[in-house]
Amino acid sequence: MPAMKTPVIETLVIGAGELGQTVITGLLEQNPECTRSISVLLRPSSGSTRTDIARQLKQKGLQIVYADLSTETVEDLSALFAKFNTIICCTGFVGGPGTQRKITSAVLKAGVDRYVPWQFGVDYDVVGRGSGQPVFDEQSDVRDMLRGQSATQWIIISTGIFTSFLFEPAFGLVDLQGAKVRALGSWDNRLTVTTSEDIGRLTASILAHKPPIQNEVVYVAGDTFSYAQLAEKMEHYLGRPVIRELWDMDRLRAEVAAHPDDGIRKYRLAFARDTGVAWDKKQTFNALQGIEVTDAMTWLKHQQRHVA
Repeated sequence: MPAMKTPVIETLVIGAGELGQTVITGLLEQNPECTRSISVLLRPSSGSTRTDIARQLKQKGLQIVYADLSTETVEDLSALFAKFNTIICCTGFVGGPGTQRKITSAVLKAGVDRYVPWQFGVDYDVVGRGSGQPVFDEQSDVRDMLRGQSATQWIIISTGIFTSFLFEPAFGLVDLQGAKVRALGSWDNRLTVTTSEDIGRLTASILAHKPPIQNEVVYVAGDTFSYAQLAEKMEHYLGRPVIRELWDMDRLRAEVAAHPDDGIRKYRLAFARDTGVAWDKKQTFNALQGIEVTDAMTWLKHQQRHVA
C-alpha cells in the first residue's frame, strides 16, 4: 500500500506583524479549513515576543518557517519559496534597503505561481522615482521586475497609508492633545487611508475573487479626504476648533536637507503631493464589491474607547 502523501502547504505569508496578522486572519475567515495550507515566515529569534507569536500561530494550526530576510541570499530564499504556490509579503522595509528587490528576485527565481508583494501603500506608478523617499524608488523597481516577466502572476494592492499611521504622533499630521492638524504641501492635497484589519480582509477577498485577478493593481480605501476635510473631521470629533498648520514644500525640503537620515521627514515630503497618494473611494475594489470598511473617524473612536 503506497504511503500517504504529506499535504502541500500552498500559501506563505512573510511576516506576522501588524499587517501579517490581519492577512492571516482574513485568509482564515475566507476559508476556515485552510489552516494546514498556510505557512508563516518569521525571523529566527529567541525573544519572548517572537516565541509568543510562533506559539499563537501554531495553535491556529499554521506552519512556521524561519528565515532572516536581511542575511539570506536570493538562492537560499528561492529554495524556500519554491515550496509554495502563493506568497504574500507582509514585511516592509525593516530588512533595510534592497530587501523588497531581494524577495521579489527570489520569488521569480523560484517560479512561484502567484505573488502579492509589499506594495500596500501609495500608487508607485504615479509617484515614480525621486519622490524624496528612497524606499519608494525600490517599490518602483519591484513593479518593473514583475512586469518584466510572465511566469509568475502578481497582484499589487494599493491601500494608501495605514489609518493608524495618520494618527502617529511622530508623523505629526494630527495632534489630538493639542487639537492641531497639519497639511503637507497644500490643504487641497488628499490622502487615502485604510485600516490594517480591512487590508487583511480585502487581501483575502482579492485572492479569492472569481474570475482570478491577475497582473493588476487593485485599489482599496477605507477613507479618502483632503487635509482641509481632515481638519473638519477632527473638529467634529473633538467638538472644538482645531489649529491648522500648513507645512509647505519649502519647509519639508529644508527639513529633509537638514536631517537626511530621518525617514519620517522623508515620508512627509513624499506625501506632500496631489497625485498618487489618494484615489476615489467609489472606484475601489471594496466599494465595487460592496464590502464594508472602516473610515478614519470610526477607527479613531474605536481606539479611544479601547484605550479608555
